[in-house]
Amino acid sequence: MAISTIDLTKAVTGILPTTSGGTGVAVYTATYLVVAGGGGGGTYAGGGGGAGGYQTSTISLAIGTTYTATVGSGGATANPGTQGTNSVFSTITSTGGGGGAAGGGAQGVATSGGSGGGGGSTVGATATGAAGTSGQGFAGGNSGFSSGSYPSAGGGGASAVGGSPANSSSAGGNGGAGSASSITGTSTYYAGGGGGFAVTTRGTGGIGGGGNGANEAPTNATSGTANTGGGGGGGKDQGGGSGAGGSGVVIISVPTANYTGTTTGSPTVTTSGSNTILTFTSSGTYTA
Repeated sequence: MAISTIDLTKAVTGILPTTSGGTGVAVYTATYLVVAGGGGGGTYAGGGGGAGGYQTSTISLAIGTTYTATVGSGGATANPGTQGTNSVFSTITSTGGGGGAAGGGAQGVATSGGSGGGGGSTVGATATGAAGTSGQGFAGGNSGFSSGSYPSAGGGGASAVGGSPANSSSAGGNGGAGSASSITGTSTYYAGGGGGFAVTTRGTGGIGGGGNGANEAPTNATSGTANTGGGGGGGKDQGGGSGAGGSGVVIISVPTANYTGTTTGSPTVTTSGSNTILTFTSSGTYTA
């Protein structure tokens, strides 16, 4: 079969797909960002929720194969906060963020996840933050007890552990910082941890969509930002007022020369340079 001028140009410039491992299956390389849902903040002088797991790299897509993108939801506020749900693309699974601990009399422990939830203020002991998942996020911070202040810890983020306030501190721990991605063509932070509660100065959410903690002003905590995987802020010691985790996101960047346009789930489709970017804020599929 004759090779067209267009096909020859693609071959010279390296745009044509290659075959995978001698199997004869044509593949091309795409870049992905998979962020899970963030964890919910704990109540009763609660710790901040951990950010959803953050993973980004390249993947080979086989032409004609349909790949599913599953976008995780954020965790709810509770004693402690609940874990966010996983986000998935192909074989890549990012783990939902851990819930923030409940402090005071509730005594709910933080839970682990993509990033771990922060410890709640606990009388007479140190409340330990929960672990993150290697390669996806960091642990939540630890907190203790300070009469009149009740500082709680921040949830972990994609690039840093949650803040651990000293017993004498009047401020809650800040959420761990998220990580920046330029997969869409614009540098954007994702997966920041939620801030912890304190009576006077609440902890702030980590960059990347983390929610702020509550204080006794009274100011309720804020939820993690939707489609960033940010953790929710820790709630007040009177119960309630904590923030839910932010939902996750799945973003795929493919060479425009290979883009098929065959999708379900209504992803947002944009271009950047020579790539076409699919942003899934709810679940769907892409056929390579």
